[in-house]
Amino acid sequence: MKLKFWGVRGSIPSPGEKTVRYGGNTTCLEVRTDTNELIILDGGTGIFPLAQSLLKELPVTANILNTHSHWDHIQGLPFFIPIFIPGNLIKLYGAFDPISGAGPERIMNVQLQYSYFPVREAEMKSRFEYVAVMPNEKFEIGGATITPILLSHPVVNLGYRIDCNGKSIFFTGDHEPHYNIYEPSDDGYVEYQSLIEEQRQTIIDAIRGVDVLVADSAYTQKEYLTKKGWGHGTFDSCIELASAAEAKVLYCTHHEPTRSDDELENVFAETLGRYSNKVGNLDIRLAQEGIEITI
Repeated sequence: MKLKFWGVRGSIPSPGEKTVRYGGNTTCLEVRTDTNELIILDGGTGIFPLAQSLLKELPVTANILNTHSHWDHIQGLPFFIPIFIPGNLIKLYGAFDPISGAGPERIMNVQLQYSYFPVREAEMKSRFEYVAVMPNEKFEIGGATITPILLSHPVVNLGYRIDCNGKSIFFTGDHEPHYNIYEPSDDGYVEYQSLIEEQRQTIIDAIRGVDVLVADSAYTQKEYLTKKGWGHGTFDSCIELASAAEAKVLYCTHHEPTRSDDELENVFAETLGRYSNKVGNLDIRLAQEGIEITI
């Protein structure tokens, strides 16, 4: 498989001279299977430059796996040019949201209204299909097996494991490690802690042994103290998750939009320094827009 990063910032696009090295687009990853099936992970603003690259290989079949419906993961979808070109097939996969009572179709239903966008959903010229998926229920895309896993975020968020010919990728989307909402002296603390440990182990088992883990590492430990409950991880939590799951390579992504490239490298280096003798053979890297790797 091949993996390419088209957007690695979180929350809001952050273009400018201070983010030019790692990129200012929001979340979007391209995966190509060994037989060249196209799988796209999230439709942040990074999907727009991806779309430009696809125009030379029309018609295309694009399988877009949406982790969740927050703005920075969907805001590029109306600008995914193949949806307006006849002959293309676009499949948007995502979770059923029990709050809204809708599946991934709501992502486009809402965005493609005249109140928000000048082109209506009915005006898309491609064949566009919506596929609701459930946690832990595997499905196939060509020669790849996809496993959605429920993670921790203020809205339903599915991480995706992609397995193909003995190689594997796991993408978390946005994920904050589960934490106990009770104080140790509260009656519900022990029971809730047991549930947390069970959830954590389920996630570790789902990631176990992947070749590449791409994980939400928005914050430093210090920053997280004032952002608890916002639904994002830290560099430390990602390293600990990757180590526990015995992943081979960890890419830290969802870079904080106010952080310059220099600041990003500094906090990353500081974190690595604290884990220099604790991670074994785990290879830890910063996700960078434009980087392509073969797995």
